[in-house]
Amino acid sequence: MAKVGDLSLIIKLLGGIVLGALLGFVANESVMHVVVSIRHIFGQIIFFLVPLVIVGFITPAIVRLGQNASKILVTGVLLAYISSLGAALFSTCAGYALIDHLSIATSTETLRKLPEMVFRLDIPPLFSVMSALTLALVFGVAIAWTKSETMSRLFGELERVMTMLVAHVLIPVLPFFVGLSFMGLSYEGSLSRHLPVFISMVLIVLVGHFIWLAVLYGLGGLISGRSPREVFRHYMPAYLTAVGTMSSAATLPVALSCARKSRVLSKTMVEFMVPLGATVHLCGSVLTETFFVMTLSQILYGALPSVGTMLLFCVLLAIFAVGAPGVPGGTVVASLGIVTGVLGFDQNGVALLIAIFALQDSFGTACNVTGDGALTLMLEGIFNRNCELDSLQNPSEQA
Repeated sequence: MAKVGDLSLIIKLLGGIVLGALLGFVANESVMHVVVSIRHIFGQIIFFLVPLVIVGFITPAIVRLGQNASKILVTGVLLAYISSLGAALFSTCAGYALIDHLSIATSTETLRKLPEMVFRLDIPPLFSVMSALTLALVFGVAIAWTKSETMSRLFGELERVMTMLVAHVLIPVLPFFVGLSFMGLSYEGSLSRHLPVFISMVLIVLVGHFIWLAVLYGLGGLISGRSPREVFRHYMPAYLTAVGTMSSAATLPVALSCARKSRVLSKTMVEFMVPLGATVHLCGSVLTETFFVMTLSQILYGALPSVGTMLLFCVLLAIFAVGAPGVPGGTVVASLGIVTGVLGFDQNGVALLIAIFALQDSFGTACNVTGDGALTLMLEGIFNRNCELDSLQNPSEQA
């Protein structure tokens, strides 16, 4: 059954989104000076803790996996790549089928610029998300190989500490960060000026996200022999958080909380694949970018890219997605080299792609995060079909 805390988080997130969007329409420049300053501080707190969360959760999870750590790690990354590549190919097929039938206008109007911060507090993370992931993987595998009891206990204690920080710092801050982010988008004009221009593209992509999630969870159910609904139904708080933060990394604490509530996922697999997926699994962002570059190519250059060009783009984009940072716009920023090199986009094309991608980035991120639950379910079927790693969530833990 759902807990009161889960409902409270959903209400807070929805309230932050709605209230932030409404206040952004009426806020003046003086108010926004303060808003952008506070949002920056909240963001600094979140992104300082995220790399520590990754190390604190992934390393103990790998240690618990024991001698199979390397095999499971490779499988998890491979599943993330296959999911992103499949999403890109699916989006390509949809592009060839639909784009010629669309009539999409564009706009070169600039957004209202957010005012400068009246005060600034920078809290740089100790290391980047990718560095944290690499550190966690290296230490986790090494500890599993050497069977070091001291290091195992050390990282077990770190996991407890990070769990407390997530519960008492990260999650309470998130609704405020989400609300202030939407207030900034509303003030800039993103919610009113650009949405009508590209509404057809965004709606098509949103439908594509849910189709791809259905495919992933369907495969997860087939591979694991367990109910995919028992995973998917817990993911609403994580989906809403991702919509507001536009960051898989910032959504990680909520995603972990959601996945842990499923009775068909083990603690070890959740704490391994969900943080890993937050960094390497970007199926929704890849699906979105693929459809958008095809549409913009038709708008700006008068033709869709050739099939061969799109196949090369999809293969490379999925690779770049594995290494893209789990932050707002991470996928499109990481892939700008192939957008210009493979597709031949000029500066105008790149600028328009970034602008439109930012318009829906939150929903692509929500698809990424929700898809991590399906990949975790697949790993359960491959490596834990007989529930031998650790006990699955039992009914008493759900009460």
